[in-house]
This record gives sequence, structure tokens and C-alpha cells, in this order.
Amino acid sequence: MTAPQKFRKKPVEITAIQFTGDNAHEVWDAFGTDGIYGPTEGNPDYLILVTVHGDEAPARPGDWVIPDGKPGTFYPCKPDIFANTYEPVGDPA
Repeated sequence: MTAPQKFRKKPVEITAIQFTGDNAHEVWDAFGTDGIYGPTEGNPDYLILVTVHGDEAPARPGDWVIPDGKPGTFYPCKPDIFANTYEPVGDPA
């Protein structure tokens, strides 16, 4: 029988940009427009992100937009969770 062991998650570097509510063009410049939609007249305050599962998730002002590994897929991350999970690596990209 194998005894339980403790494990630590390996450090992973990501590229992310914080959506401020008025910087959609910066988000598109960083990641392209495939999988990132809005803001629209009906939804002026957030972007719609296509997730790796094919669903849509809103990125509201303050949320971080993070690519999800598959081209054209992203996920939003709330600022407090982002701050507790990630730290800057070197200079901004």
C-alpha cells in the first residue's frame, strides 16, 4: 500500500491583463479578438470570454483576463483571487 504524500503545485508563469472597463482594445491587442467579445451596447460594462468548455463567461471591470491554454479560450479571474494566486515576474510584457 502506498502512503499519502504532500505535494506542492509547480510554479506556472501566465500572461494576463486586467480589464478596467474601458481598455477592451488593449485586451484585444494582447490576445486577439478570437474568443473575446464586447463590450456591446447592451453590455457596455463587461467583455464576454469563450471558455475552454465552449461556454461564455463575463469579465467585469477589475477582473483579470487569462488565456486558458487552447487558442481562443480564456477565463476571468477576480482581483482578490488573482492577487492571492499570482505575483509579477520581471517587467510587464
